[in-house]
Amino acid sequence: MTTNRRVALQAFAGAAALCLSPLAMSSMPKIGPRCRVIIDNDFAGDPDGLFQFVHHLLSPTVDVRLVVGSHFKAMSEWGKSGRQSEDSAAKATEVMERMGLRSRPPVLAGAEAVLKDARQAMRTPAAEAIIAEAMREDSPLPLFYCAGAGLTDLAMALSIEPRIAGRMTLAWIGGGEHSGLGLPLPGPRQAEYNTTIDIKAVQAVFGHGDLDIWQVPRDVYRQMLVSHAELDARVRPAGPLGAWLVDQIDGILRMIAALPPSAGLRVGETYVLGDSPLVTLTALQTFFEPDTASSPFVTRPRPTITDEGWYGKPMQGKPVRVYTHIDTR
Repeated sequence: MTTNRRVALQAFAGAAALCLSPLAMSSMPKIGPRCRVIIDNDFAGDPDGLFQFVHHLLSPTVDVRLVVGSHFKAMSEWGKSGRQSEDSAAKATEVMERMGLRSRPPVLAGAEAVLKDARQAMRTPAAEAIIAEAMREDSPLPLFYCAGAGLTDLAMALSIEPRIAGRMTLAWIGGGEHSGLGLPLPGPRQAEYNTTIDIKAVQAVFGHGDLDIWQVPRDVYRQMLVSHAELDARVRPAGPLGAWLVDQIDGILRMIAALPPSAGLRVGETYVLGDSPLVTLTALQTFFEPDTASSPFVTRPRPTITDEGWYGKPMQGKPVRVYTHIDTR
């Protein structure tokens, strides 16, 4: 582990809830990567992805090969620049600059618009880079595609080169509650946010039956709940990076607080770091028989995705690993 990575990890220990003391870090033997990771997230949107991104970059057991900045919903309050993917890529670059990392994975902006058709294939730099990493023959490490938002760029890559489906595992933060599993969402029934970013892309990705999918649906990623008091007590004092991360959440809270009462939103004293399970499922697997042993899951037949973003009839293909609980420790 390089010196700058060690220092950054110690500074970020509170934010990542790793509870690693300087003594423990100094006595830790050299750790090498056990898997390759492509990170795809809307970093210019909900700041929970920034916590996941920092934690992934600091984890010595993952080799982050590529970062894709992706778009989010066109009418989202998170940002209306019209260049959401470029903004997300710029945010990812800013994070790495703030971390002072000497070795950085390439960052590319993904597509700026949703798919017009589930079979749409567009040769963007991001799609080409995804394919290139998946088709590598010189690494024995398994490849995880860690997506914390929509699936536009992965869908494009799969359309161009379907063979990559059998060469990676998709870990996705997205999808609504499955029947008979977990707690229902209170209030009116509504499709899950990350699914609705690009429904045709989700349909296309699930349609590739050879692709292993590890899904963290909405009722499960909502378990990654942290109090603002804990952020202020444990993260904000953790150097400039910790303070900056909490400031990103505070900015969202101020935005929500300024909305009119008719919006029906009230600032609470907690925040969901919903993208952090991407780290749990990849970097934080067990030492022996590596797997996500502390986070229970079930396997479900691969569902079709309706045009409204819900689960339809089962289709042919590998079953989906659906997580029912995430080890928040």
